[in-house]
Amino acid sequence: MNVFLRKVSDLLISLTAAALLMACAGDPMVSGLDPFAPMVFKEGKTTLPLNPPNKSTTLPFYVSETTIFKFAIDTNSIAIGSDGITRYIVVITNPSGGEQIQYEGIRCDSYQWRLYGNFDNNKWRENPLGAWVAIKSKVPNRYQASLASGAICNFNNQEKSLSAVLKSLDPNSFIGGEKPTNSSGQLLNSP
Repeated sequence: MNVFLRKVSDLLISLTAAALLMACAGDPMVSGLDPFAPMVFKEGKTTLPLNPPNKSTTLPFYVSETTIFKFAIDTNSIAIGSDGITRYIVVITNPSGGEQIQYEGIRCDSYQWRLYGNFDNNKWRENPLGAWVAIKSKVPNRYQASLASGAICNFNNQEKSLSAVLKSLDPNSFIGGEKPTNSSGQLLNSP
């Protein structure tokens, strides 16, 4: 009987130790993984569009009183990426009617934008020097700030609903041109 009790006791001790080890596996202090640590940004693969902007789906949007340029976004080109980047084609028209067409992306979490390429001579050309740049709110041609605050971002989070982005771009209700604020009226992510 003494041998039987010792085997049962050893088994219970082993099971208790195994249960404790399994319980500690999810503990950040033991595993070294902090569930509250900021996520490391990893950009997904970006390919340039195959076609130029579609004139029938290009929608103008307001930027500021001080700009002399006109801005429009091709609503068919808007892609809400799972990597936190919303990509789009923007058409910039100067006062004499010349157009510059760009493929860009916006990150709402860091309030940055990136130029991926330009449409020039009926062909998309990749921008090899494209890097993430802070969105500026205090310049006349702040169209990225207008898009971010007016449609693409929900405060400092990416708007995940394409229908919500398209609804926000409606010229009758577009609120771009102002940087997003929190419920207390404080500016978010000031560059």
